[in-house]
Amino acid sequence: MRRVLTSPAYLLVLILSIVTAASGPASAKDLRVCADPDYLPFSNRAGEGFENKIAALTAKNLGAQLVYVWATTRGSGGFSEFLARNLDLGRCDAIIDMPYGSQEELTTDPYYISSYVFISKKARSYELENMDSPILHKLRIGFERETPPEDGLKIRDLLSQAQPFSVGDTENLSPVTMLRAVQDGTVDVMITWEPAVGWFLRDYPELLVTRVPNARTTGAPEQYLFPMSMAVRKGNENLKKRLDGVIAQNKNAVEAVLHHFNVRLYPAAGENF
Repeated sequence: MRRVLTSPAYLLVLILSIVTAASGPASAKDLRVCADPDYLPFSNRAGEGFENKIAALTAKNLGAQLVYVWATTRGSGGFSEFLARNLDLGRCDAIIDMPYGSQEELTTDPYYISSYVFISKKARSYELENMDSPILHKLRIGFERETPPEDGLKIRDLLSQAQPFSVGDTENLSPVTMLRAVQDGTVDVMITWEPAVGWFLRDYPELLVTRVPNARTTGAPEQYLFPMSMAVRKGNENLKKRLDGVIAQNKNAVEAVLHHFNVRLYPAAGENF
């Protein structure tokens, strides 16, 4: 999942945004969307990611022309810097994929819920029920840096035997590298955000996906399941309401896009959030 962290430059950029954002959209009929130009399965310039497809569907339902503002979500400053330099400065009107309830931006109603997952080889049949599974102490673990699984591994004293991956920080690095690490035996189990790898899992039928539940054997529950939303600048209630309307009226169409990209939706029927 894209990490939303507070960057040191955020307050300065926010002050500048008060002046810059006043200019408003380039056209009342444009929907300007900030997106990464090279980060599949999320988005790319060719419009091949699931964020691209949902952005196009959204613009069509708003009767607007979709206009992209391309900027990497990775590299120095990470996703928080991407927000500060683009959405907060008024270069675009919305982003398509952000955790619901983020304190940095104004988020829409959620349009899907997904989870961090364990990825392992089916042939190994590891008993991976949650982050407290005893088998984890015997395995080589891979995880993506600065995500909830890293925190979970740390409190269980498992970081010393785990290998960090920096897909969310490194331009031109595909999430498929995490699947290859499991396939070639570099790690026994990978813990990562399912939407980032779902599309590529089609090429790895020998790998097993197991959801990481929020439940914990002792102590307070941890969060590995996240509702995801679109986001606009704080104060842009009008656009938020319009986007909420698109989400409510196009639930089946949006879910069809996500299913096409093999994004697993949670919770399943009869399952608690």
